[in-house]
Amino acid sequence: MRTDFDFPKKDLIGPVVFRPSFANGEKININQAWSLFFTAGQDDNILGQQVELGRFFSNLLIAVGVTGTLLAAYLKNFA
Repeated sequence: MRTDFDFPKKDLIGPVVFRPSFANGEKININQAWSLFFTAGQDDNILGQQVELGRFFSNLLIAVGVTGTLLAAYLKNFA
């Protein structure tokens, strides 16, 4: 049996961002960015390829930031 699986062991154990296939300057989509964040750089395809889930997390992060800022400004008047 012949396989083309010829990766050095050091490339299989380390984080995705340090693998040769994840080249410097390579453009990644929003799902890959959130996948790398949630898995601490270990897997870039855990959320799949559709960008809706990545957009949801980005919009959720923005909403939490805006809500926190507005809440802090509102409660500042009462303290």
